[in-house]
Amino acid sequence: MVTVMVLFDSRGGLVEQLAAAVAEGVRSVDGTTLLYRRLDEAAPKELPTVDALIVGSPNWSGMTGKLKDWFDHSGDLWQTGELASKPGGAFVAGYSRSGGTEATLLQLLHLLLGHGMIVVGLPWSDRMRVSGSYYGATAHGAVTEDDREQARALGRRVAELAVRLAAAMLYTARRVMRTGPHSPISP
Repeated sequence: MVTVMVLFDSRGGLVEQLAAAVAEGVRSVDGTTLLYRRLDEAAPKELPTVDALIVGSPNWSGMTGKLKDWFDHSGDLWQTGELASKPGGAFVAGYSRSGGTEATLLQLLHLLLGHGMIVVGLPWSDRMRVSGSYYGATAHGAVTEDDREQARALGRRVAELAVRLAAAMLYTARRVMRTGPHSPISP
């Protein structure tokens, strides 16, 4: 089983609605365990125990200061590389479509990339004409069903990649145990 953390700061409820839909997407993937955390309920020391991280913030012309401060306390994990090569994604909600939502998504992705994580976005779909971004799931003003579906898709994509990476690591470890650490690994 892989563990996927959905971590979010929500002030007006929009981000929490998206987080619930992201969590539905994670739960839809066999072989996953969901760790659903509001920012006040989480600690950076939990991060090394997860296999993937999906982070959400309101758009306050960027992420909230509280979320930035929380991530500032994960610097030791940046230094040790404990989150490197784990999948991650982001979601954002705000009251205006033109209020910098994608800039906030990019700030969140910057944090994940700084930790060496593998960023998972959303591929183009017709739904993206009204909801979401390549960078992650979004909502503007109110959370619509299109927003929820984009958030579910993000949760599902991150969880699926985490499961595939865990299976590949297990396969490689078994191969090395059978053939030795210096033997070429071939399928």
